[in-house]
Amino acid sequence: MDYLGRLRLGVNIDHVATVRNARGGNVPDPVRAAKLAEEFGADGVTAHLREDRRHMVDEDIEALVDALTVPLNFEMAATDEMQKIALRHKPHAVCIVPERREERTTEGGLEVAREENKLAHFIAPLADAGCRVSIFIAADPRQIEAAARIGAAVVELHTGAYCDAHAEGRFDERDAELARLRDMSSFAHSLGLEVHAGHGLTYDTVQPVAAFPEVMELNIGHFLIGEAIFVGLGSAMQKMRKLMDEART
Repeated sequence: MDYLGRLRLGVNIDHVATVRNARGGNVPDPVRAAKLAEEFGADGVTAHLREDRRHMVDEDIEALVDALTVPLNFEMAATDEMQKIALRHKPHAVCIVPERREERTTEGGLEVAREENKLAHFIAPLADAGCRVSIFIAADPRQIEAAARIGAAVVELHTGAYCDAHAEGRFDERDAELARLRDMSSFAHSLGLEVHAGHGLTYDTVQPVAAFPEVMELNIGHFLIGEAIFVGLGSAMQKMRKLMDEART
């Protein structure tokens, strides 16, 4: 039952910048990708400004703030530098993610329960500035409860373990991860948190997650940018949007 309304699609454009940075220069332009995503019906655009600037750079964020008419979801680590950047730009949403230099991409969710006091103080100025604060976490009741206690508006549940198990043919583990995501979506909603989900979702894995009525937004990036190489970003998004809508109804 779709009792919380239309499921939103946020498009992460980080890896357009990854391709640009592999050679240097200005192409492909992530801001152009963001505007295309907007044109083809994205409900928001996600961009992660990492400490090492391995994909998005500061100028990209400035340009996105100026160019977008849909909400910008600014992913960032819980550092003083990133807090200052977010407070300067005041994006619609700020998603706090874990970050390690040696990782290829974000691995696992944020450890909120262990850093509860620190994170509560970190996100308070962001919320006061009008940003919707989201916490990227594993589907774990301890982390969800801690996210609620520190005053986050949103939790984004990490779908990577579910997607990896599916891709590797570990179907019992996949089904267990999916059940955990379903249960924790309901639990987070019961605590008054808005529920998002993302990481690793593809055409093959999106529908079971999209069917959870408590999930209000999916954030998908790497897969859509990869598909765009072959079919264009608009076609990739349209197919994903169709699968999401079918699952929701």
